Amino acid sequence: MNTRLTTQDASFYFLEASSTPMHLGSLAILRPPEGGLDYEDLLTHVERRLPLAPRYRQRVREVAFGLARPVWVDDRDFDITYHVRRSALPKPGSDEQLHDLVARLTSRPLDRSRPLWEMYLVEGLADDRIAIFTKSHSALVDGLGALEIGQVIFDACGKPREVDEELWRPEREPHEAELVAGAIAEMITRPAEGIATLRMLVGDIVGSATSAVGNVAALLRTAATVAPASPLNATISRNRRFTTAKTSLEDYRTVRAKFGCSVNDVVLSVLTGALRNWLLSRGEPVTAFSTIRAMVPIAVHRPGEGPPGMDQVNGPVEPGTASGNEERRTSSLLIDLPVGEPNPIVRLSHIAHATEAHTRQNRTMTAQTLVRVSGTAPATLHAMGLRMASGLSQRMFNVMITNAPGPQAGLCLGGAHLLETYPVSPLIRNQALSIGLTSYDGHVYYGLNGDRDAMSDVDVITALLYEALDELVEACR
Repeated sequence: MNTRLTTQDASFYFLEASSTPMHLGSLAILRPPEGGLDYEDLLTHVERRLPLAPRYRQRVREVAFGLARPVWVDDRDFDITYHVRRSALPKPGSDEQLHDLVARLTSRPLDRSRPLWEMYLVEGLADDRIAIFTKSHSALVDGLGALEIGQVIFDACGKPREVDEELWRPEREPHEAELVAGAIAEMITRPAEGIATLRMLVGDIVGSATSAVGNVAALLRTAATVAPASPLNATISRNRRFTTAKTSLEDYRTVRAKFGCSVNDVVLSVLTGALRNWLLSRGEPVTAFSTIRAMVPIAVHRPGEGPPGMDQVNGPVEPGTASGNEERRTSSLLIDLPVGEPNPIVRLSHIAHATEAHTRQNRTMTAQTLVRVSGTAPATLHAMGLRMASGLSQRMFNVMITNAPGPQAGLCLGGAHLLETYPVSPLIRNQALSIGLTSYDGHVYYGLNGDRDAMSDVDVITALLYEALDELVEACR
């Protein structure tokens, strides 16, 4: 059955520009098994898991004259070798070379004539490692029912899931006349749909987009002014820079225990310290009252809900505690990060009070995670964060920060052990930097995606991030 794109999915599809490709990325670094994991192994593994993510074999078919939103149709010429590709670094490939490759791949838009995803096996990494970089269009991953491919190809180590063999038979693709007739019938029976489609085509999508992700009206009322002027807001190109940071989860827990806050508060405080020193390194004016406004979608469990290992707000799931019926609440927070405050403990206090007040107001949306993989669905939360950010005026915030808790037990792909995992969040218009982070197996992994020109020094932020975390840990002694 051919399904019509939702209003927000269609807005992502149509409003994508050359400078803002709207795909979510994920970089996984793995230790291959003794026998290795080659391209053919990965190809076979992914093909076997595609029934768990059926939209990855569908492409977008537009309706003539824009009479209705496009529909998902089975790609009768689906070729998995087009989507799963092979790349290599000159041995021994460094992490910096890998980041450059990811930046180049992130800069390229996806082929709209095919299913909107790509996966790259990257060989040649130093220390006998391999990497898998995946990008999926935001229209393809809705954060609710349509899963990102990374959620189905990884298993708990030693416990690969059983997936029934499936002979895939693509459905017949509708003729143009059928699509037009269906669009006209829908406009007659549901005129509101036609109005929504027209508004989307002329660019007036904010209302429909925000309604899909919760009560953003309440959020808008919290922002009485536009975001402060910042070098983080600039006209951007299609070219990117990407860098990462790997930190110990135990450090965040130490700070949380000492100051009675949440892990998410510590994360935001670390980023605030890094951004403060980055501004100073650029010679930007920083006063005692300087702030950077962040848009932060956070996963929240109300008291008594969710797994017992969940930290107060957006903490990591402990091993073996996830429930298949667990509700994931995602709340959108606009927070002014106090980059003008030189004292790290005072910065943390300001942030903790802001997030606590937000939690008390209980402005949340509810999304049922339909399929849970090893107790987590971080790609889902990053997708939901992007949808929230895209529904807001870019004048309301300086940077988007998405924080998705991940599993605290190791994952594997066909015998290859997942060592590190980094989100690659897309940039939206006039946003020069996007920060994503995911906790996994005792660590917190940051992925910073920036415009190549506006953020030529994005790697400076990651270096300063380590310093900001050390500063907080030292304050606990």
